[in-house]
Amino acid sequence: MEEPALPIHIEEGIDVLTENKTMATKEKLQCLKDFHKDILKPSPGKSPGTRPEDEAEGKPPQREKWASKIDFLLSVAGGFIGLGNVWRFPYLCYKNGGGAFLIPYFIFLFGGGLPVFFLEVALGQYTSEGGITCWEKICPIFSGIGYASVVIVSLLNVYYIVILAWGLYYLFQSFSYTLPWAHCHQEWNTENCVEDTLRKNRTLWLSLNSTNFSSPVIEFWERNVLGLTSGIDEPGIIKWDLALCLFLVWVICFFCIWKGVKSTGKVVYITATFPFIMLFVLLIRGVTLPGAAEGIKFYLYPNITRLSDPIVWIDAGTQIFFSYAICLGAMTSLGSYNKYKYNCYRDCLLLGCLNSGTSFVSGFAIFSVLGFMAQEQGVDIADVAESGPGLAFIAYPKAVSMMPLPTFWAILFFVMLLLLGLDSQFVEVEGQITSLVDLYPSFLRKGYRREIFIAIICFLSYLLGLSMVTEGGMYVFQLFDYYAASGVCLLWVAFFECIAVAWVYGADNFYDAIEDMIGYRPGPWMKWSWIVITPILCVGCFIFSLVKYTPLTYNKDYIYPTWAIGLGWILALSSMICIPLVTVIRILQSDGSLLERVKTMAAPREITRWDKETEVAATFGPPGLANGELIKPSHVIVETTITKKGILGVYHSSQLSCIALSPDAEKSALERIDEATTTKHRRNTVEERKE
Repeated sequence: MEEPALPIHIEEGIDVLTENKTMATKEKLQCLKDFHKDILKPSPGKSPGTRPEDEAEGKPPQREKWASKIDFLLSVAGGFIGLGNVWRFPYLCYKNGGGAFLIPYFIFLFGGGLPVFFLEVALGQYTSEGGITCWEKICPIFSGIGYASVVIVSLLNVYYIVILAWGLYYLFQSFSYTLPWAHCHQEWNTENCVEDTLRKNRTLWLSLNSTNFSSPVIEFWERNVLGLTSGIDEPGIIKWDLALCLFLVWVICFFCIWKGVKSTGKVVYITATFPFIMLFVLLIRGVTLPGAAEGIKFYLYPNITRLSDPIVWIDAGTQIFFSYAICLGAMTSLGSYNKYKYNCYRDCLLLGCLNSGTSFVSGFAIFSVLGFMAQEQGVDIADVAESGPGLAFIAYPKAVSMMPLPTFWAILFFVMLLLLGLDSQFVEVEGQITSLVDLYPSFLRKGYRREIFIAIICFLSYLLGLSMVTEGGMYVFQLFDYYAASGVCLLWVAFFECIAVAWVYGADNFYDAIEDMIGYRPGPWMKWSWIVITPILCVGCFIFSLVKYTPLTYNKDYIYPTWAIGLGWILALSSMICIPLVTVIRILQSDGSLLERVKTMAAPREITRWDKETEVAATFGPPGLANGELIKPSHVIVETTITKKGILGVYHSSQLSCIALSPDAEKSALERIDEATTTKHRRNTVEERKE
């Protein structure tokens, strides 16, 4: 083990190692982690980062890091490449002008999605904090951003996993020679059930359709899986088969994250890679089906006139924010486990290309199959195109039942669906847990408390999710999906994230931090997006979303009652109100005039990071240091005061930098210390004689 650094402090303004000051201002090294790598390793059998020394002295355990950068890349890829890429983007592209939809999509991608995504990852990496405490450290007055994100992701985790429960149920049902939704004459079918094979005879189908006949796949979904009631005010009983599936998915999710990023980083090697393989297989199968070309044409054929509709732009903006999993605190939490010098900028750009590329390619896999199904039934693409659960549990299962080897393709599709959703689910839960644990690290990282805390969160979320696996649960699910994690909520949070970083903390200051981490400054595109472009896009999309708001319906015929709409808005406002509410609380808790309070709460608390390192340095220093004895210096610690400018004024912060001494510099340092000490002694002697 190397000898610890000797803090050098010389009075009378004597400058120590002037030639190294430039280096000190550029590199903020964490000295203790370099000196005591062996000591800081987690103890076996404990939560990640827990050490006996921490438990004995009541100190927060050390933060764990990704084992490799591949762990981080796959975790992020698995987190934001999910069901929305497969079942939402292709339908929005078809609905909003085909290829023309890519114009607003790329505007929001480069003007909002990528900048905010990179901002969150870089912020987590710079502060080494989760989704709440990172804002407490960098911009306390806007720490409500973190609380808003946690509220959104907590509600999202409750209902998103219900989709996986449905998918798991379908997967179990797929292990049969004849798919149960392919034919009528099942116990759940009605007298109006007509098999899809009859629709090839268009004349016969039109005569039957006049008497309101239904498809076996729809009856399987609504009558067997959901047991759908007439409305949200009739919840019915719990569907225990779905409740069991929901429990199994939560158990899987728990064991994926219970050991922190060490377990998450290994699970994603399967959950984040297999869906791409399966999607590629489904793509090859889809484009070789008859009618696939017609489906792809409907998917991409441009209709420029649709760009005049504000709904197209709203759909593009909300899809970007959904698909990049931003404003949820998850990306910040994942970034917080990166090493300080990790090049997150490069990998964020690569991950962005992967995300949007997956969405685009998924459209070919989906619409080629829908084109085949439309040709088989003799109907238009518009009659079979679906989005969301309708695509996953009605349209695609119906298409699979028409293929050769339907059981094989059904199993393949639902395994892909489960893996796509599973890694998104446990990454979001990991982000939620990290944000909450970082609020009380000294308490929740000791022993097995983190694992117990995760189990409690998962169990409470499961209990809330039971309301969505009742016979009227679909109505509750739609309510959460439409309001709790809506585009309006995400746009609101994204706007304040940009204001906090670019206008209060300072975009140039944040660029300095990024340069310190990755070694260079990104192009001006990111900075100007945070300052101007992203806030404008968020405000515009937010206003148009409110203007174009329509009350929630189910299947375009069931209208939700007023009390349910009110409940939905309560879910939406529960996150949005956190930002102004916490801002007011922070101002009231500070001292001074209103302007002084605002300036105080707007100033970053970066000093906390270095204070912690100094505290740990003193703890692990040799005994001689505590007794005031001098030791041979191997490093020098330089304190640098940095002046930063924000929109609310000028403030100062201090940083500690560690510089290793070469043998010559070490000798020079000792000589200069002796010289300074001798000079001071002589000066004191002269002053005593004068007295």
